[in-house]
Amino acid sequence: MSVRRITTSAAALGLAVASALAAAPSASASESHHAPDGTRSLAAVLARDGSGFDRNWDDFDIVDNAVQAVLKADPKSPVGVLADGSVPLTAFLPTDRAFRRLASDLTGKSYSSESAVFTDVASLGIPTVEAVLLYHVVPGATVTYRQALRSDGAVLTTAGGGTLTVNVESRHEVRLKDADPDALNAKVVRPNINAGNVQIAHGVSAVLRPLDL
Repeated sequence: MSVRRITTSAAALGLAVASALAAAPSASASESHHAPDGTRSLAAVLARDGSGFDRNWDDFDIVDNAVQAVLKADPKSPVGVLADGSVPLTAFLPTDRAFRRLASDLTGKSYSSESAVFTDVASLGIPTVEAVLLYHVVPGATVTYRQALRSDGAVLTTAGGGTLTVNVESRHEVRLKDADPDALNAKVVRPNINAGNVQIAHGVSAVLRPLDL
C-alpha cells in the first residue's frame, strides 16, 4: 500500500469535486413521507464536542479537525457544504478508531493518541484530506438508517464523484462497499446523527477509500 499513491490519486480526484457537487441530484420527495426540515448543519454537530482530542476512540474528533483544517486552508472548499445546514446531504463519519486503523495501515505505526493519528493523516496534504472527506458525503438526499436498510445494492454517488454501494446484511446491518475491493466494508455503528435535519450522518467503523490501495 503506497502513501504516494493515495496522495496523488486522491488529489486528482479532488479536481472533480466542484462539478460533482454542482451536478448532484435533488432528494426525491418520495424518499420520506415526512421530509426533515431542520437546518442544523453537521459541522455544528461535530463542533459541539469542542475541537480538542480525547481518549474516546468512538467519537469524531479527527474528522471534525480534518474538516476544520480543510476550511482553514481553503474557505471556499466544497467541504464547506457540511456547514450549510440548508443543503440536504448524507454523510458517513469515520470514528476516531477508524482513522487510527487507516493511519496504521498507511504507516505501519501503532498510535496511542488521537492527535498523533490526526498529525499523520494531515501530513498527506490538504487536497488528499479534502478528497477523502468528500468521498464520505452524498449530496442531495437525506438518507435515514431505516431507508438504508431498505436499499441493499443501491449505488450512491459521492461529492467527490466516486460511488459507494450499500450492502445490507441480515436485514439489520448496513455496510458500505468502497473503491478498495480488498478492504473490509465499513459498518454503520452510529446511525441517524442529526436526525430531523436535512443534513444527516451515520458513524462508520472504517475510513472509506476512494481508490484501490
